[in-house]
Amino acid sequence: MIYFDNSSTTSVSPEVLHVYTQLLKDLYGNPDSLHGVGRKAGQLMEKSRAAIAGMLRVRTDEILFTGSASESNTLAVVGYALANQSRGKHVLISNVEHASVAHSADFLQMLGFEVDTLPINEQGIVTPEIVKKHMRKDTILVSCMHVNNEMGAINPIEDIEKVVHSHPTCKFHVDCVQSFSKIDIPVSSLDMMTLSAHKIHGLKGSALLMKKKNIRLLPVVQGGQQEQGLRGGTQNAPVNIVLAKTIRLALEQQEASYKKVSQINQWLRKQIIQIPGANIHSPENALPYILNIGFDSLTSEVLLNALDERGICVSAKSTCSSHGSNESQVLKAMGKSQKDATHMIRLSFSKDNTMEQAETFIQVCKEIIDQYGLSL
Repeated sequence: MIYFDNSSTTSVSPEVLHVYTQLLKDLYGNPDSLHGVGRKAGQLMEKSRAAIAGMLRVRTDEILFTGSASESNTLAVVGYALANQSRGKHVLISNVEHASVAHSADFLQMLGFEVDTLPINEQGIVTPEIVKKHMRKDTILVSCMHVNNEMGAINPIEDIEKVVHSHPTCKFHVDCVQSFSKIDIPVSSLDMMTLSAHKIHGLKGSALLMKKKNIRLLPVVQGGQQEQGLRGGTQNAPVNIVLAKTIRLALEQQEASYKKVSQINQWLRKQIIQIPGANIHSPENALPYILNIGFDSLTSEVLLNALDERGICVSAKSTCSSHGSNESQVLKAMGKSQKDATHMIRLSFSKDNTMEQAETFIQVCKEIIDQYGLSL
């Protein structure tokens, strides 16, 4: 099998899996319980929180464990808007956000908030100028992803942050799911930041929201005192404990992984563009971990299924919207044609991929085009 779908999820690191398995066997106590097993679980979980805070260079009480990036995004967008609506009821998101942010915005609109969407340009990014154009006196929150999950386009969040923070009552939330441990993130400049473990060789059901100390939120999951009263429910201590190791390993491997993936990406770009009817949709300066391509003679569905039959895993669009329309809304937002939007696939890489796999992918694509491709 060749796995080129790492933006959807990654394999679990053997080191992480080993520690997690031991914790499931030996440390199953409720971290809120007062007996020894419970206290030990709670202590290790707080040790993990402190370690993560140290790696991100934030305060320990600025790390909130959650069950998914979708939950973190929802808590950031909905929780902040509800807690701060006395300051204003205007929110800005981009027009290509993850479903968790887009649907959170829809929910806020049902509650009487005004939400404006920021258009991306032909390079797939939100510019600081467009943010400034849409800012209002009653804008309280801007939320956007750091790296687009379909194109790999990198939003200039440092420049956007300056625009956002020039407004005295507005805060900035960034979804860093696709960028964390791949490129540097200006964490100190962000008010809130979302991370997900299963995108960096960690466990599914494990994520966090970094929120600065001065940020007020209302809980979106009711029920208890956990996570500063912002996330009711028994804490998943084993998952939260191994998140620190997951993050440490990812950061330690960042430089080597980036170099390896960049070489694969650049080689694939050179080979793909030589194929008649091929298109590369990802910008030249996109994150190398994501490469969006298409062939004029093959629809997304045909190409994806043909690759799957040959043991090559890719995506058409981001996984969060894979069961919706067959066309890419991101490509359409970039001004691409309807055909481009229905004839694309996303390749996404990790440290585990090899140049040999890339070579096999190119050969298989040529065979599929010969077998299934329509005449151009």
